[in-house]
Amino acid sequence: MANEEKPCPCDIGDRMEYGGLGQEMQIEHVKVYVVKPAVKTDKAVIVIQDIYGWQLPNTRYMADMLSSNGYIAVVPDFFLGKEPWSPSHDWSKFQEWLEDKKPTNINKEVDAIMKYLREQCGAIRIGSVGFCWGGVATHYLALQYPDIQAGVSVYGIVREREDRYQLKSPTLFIFAENDAVIPLDQVKVLEEHLQEKCTVHFQVKIFPGQTHGFVHRKREDINPADKPFIQEARTDMLNWLKKYM
Repeated sequence: MANEEKPCPCDIGDRMEYGGLGQEMQIEHVKVYVVKPAVKTDKAVIVIQDIYGWQLPNTRYMADMLSSNGYIAVVPDFFLGKEPWSPSHDWSKFQEWLEDKKPTNINKEVDAIMKYLREQCGAIRIGSVGFCWGGVATHYLALQYPDIQAGVSVYGIVREREDRYQLKSPTLFIFAENDAVIPLDQVKVLEEHLQEKCTVHFQVKIFPGQTHGFVHRKREDINPADKPFIQEARTDMLNWLKKYM
């Protein structure tokens, strides 16, 4: 049972009933969902899951959206078979659950995926998009991998690294104004320090009235008031990738 006194601020939202257009496969030690565009391309995006895991239909929907816009999209299981978070879990145990699923401990998996994309798919330009847990991971990749041409971190911040403002690739940060996971004061600090220390292009954008998860875990068809913001954020994501890839 969830802890009613300390509910999970990372609400699963509108879980889609969506099967996906791609297929699951194995890349070295990592299971992945891969979807490719109809026309051959040398552009690929690593799509990084939230705490609800690589099989969440909403995340696969985003991967399929990227594919329909001309990118090979890969959603790896960065939890490596470990149980994803569940809405029924006790939020007070979240840090314990996270202990062996650090979004800053993914280099081995990313290296395997990038090798696959380059050698098996002919990818030359590679970007990353991540949500929640994956937003943190995307921020981390921007610090570690200058050969990832662009990143879009959706409601995620690396908090514990001293080099967290020294981005090596252009990164768009998307946040929600009413995010219970990432307060606006943290977003402000991020933006101020990036302005001081970052030497590549970046943008920090806050969407008014929105909550954590709005870009991929809110369905625009049943949230009419939020629909313009959901669509704008997704368009921003696509435009950022197009600009830098």
